[in-house]
Amino acid sequence: MKRILTFVGIFLVVLISVILLNRDDITRTITVSGECLTSAPREKTAITLRVTTLADSAAQSMRDATAQMAEITEYLKSQPVEMQTTQFNSYEKTEWNRDEQKSVVLGIETTVAVEVSANNVTEIENVLNAFADKPNVFSENLRMYTSPEVLKPIMEKCLSVAVENARVRANALASGDNRRAGRLLSVSYGNANQSTPENGLLRTKMVTASAMADTATGTIISKDTDVSVSVSATFEIK
Repeated sequence: MKRILTFVGIFLVVLISVILLNRDDITRTITVSGECLTSAPREKTAITLRVTTLADSAAQSMRDATAQMAEITEYLKSQPVEMQTTQFNSYEKTEWNRDEQKSVVLGIETTVAVEVSANNVTEIENVLNAFADKPNVFSENLRMYTSPEVLKPIMEKCLSVAVENARVRANALASGDNRRAGRLLSVSYGNANQSTPENGLLRTKMVTASAMADTATGTIISKDTDVSVSVSATFEIK
């Protein structure tokens, strides 16, 4: 009986020792949030050029529109700009006739649009001036924005700042137990975004750059892009 009790006693001592050792090996962690707010320069300028033609037949309407857009793109190829077609559609255009109290068909309308962007606002000014007096040509959505190439390193740096801010917060919370934040175990994005670039001009009629400068609505807003990053970070507590 004594042997059994002695064996049981030794077993309990060993078991308790193992439990205590395992408890010391438990990794203590803390999860906190971190934020970063910064800005990025809007180094690109862009505008949309739209050609709209109306004809009795779809074939004629499309020929007229594509011919005018071909003239535009041929000019743009000789300029230090980038371009991308953003719209091409053809549809029957109708108008409500009050006298007859019904919709009447005006013809087939075709719209072709191309977005033009440049590193210098002067290049966009040249484009506007080149087609200011052309019929059926309209300018829209003149704006300044931050390109992905410029934004990417700024976002990455802001992410590092957000993680470091989270570490500072973790250290502050752990200091009450005379501990500190150790290894970064995991991190996830709460959100990462940039504000939508504001449109400096929304017009449906092609105008010259000098005319825009004389108009309050023609001012291009060059305010920097606001960038914000927030993270949830988990640290080991030492």
